[in-house]
Amino acid sequence: MSAKEKAKELFNKMHNADNVNDNYPMCFDTAKQCALIAVDEMLDFRNGLYINEGSIAHKYLLDIKQEIEKL
Repeated sequence: MSAKEKAKELFNKMHNADNVNDNYPMCFDTAKQCALIAVDEMLDFRNGLYINEGSIAHKYLLDIKQEIEKL
C-alpha cells in the first residue's frame, strides 16, 4: 500500500469513527489531526517496533504523515 493510500485510510478511519453524539462524523480538521497523532505515536514508539531512523519503514511513516498533511 502506498503512503498516500495509507494516509487516506487512516484519515477515513478517524473521520468515520464514532464520536460523542454518534450522529455526526468527526469534522475534517479533527480527523486529520487524529490521523497525524496516530502516525506521530508510531514514530515515537519506533524503537519498540525496531524501526531505525532512516530505514524504509521510518521513511514510509514520514511519507504517510506528509500525505495526511496534504489532505
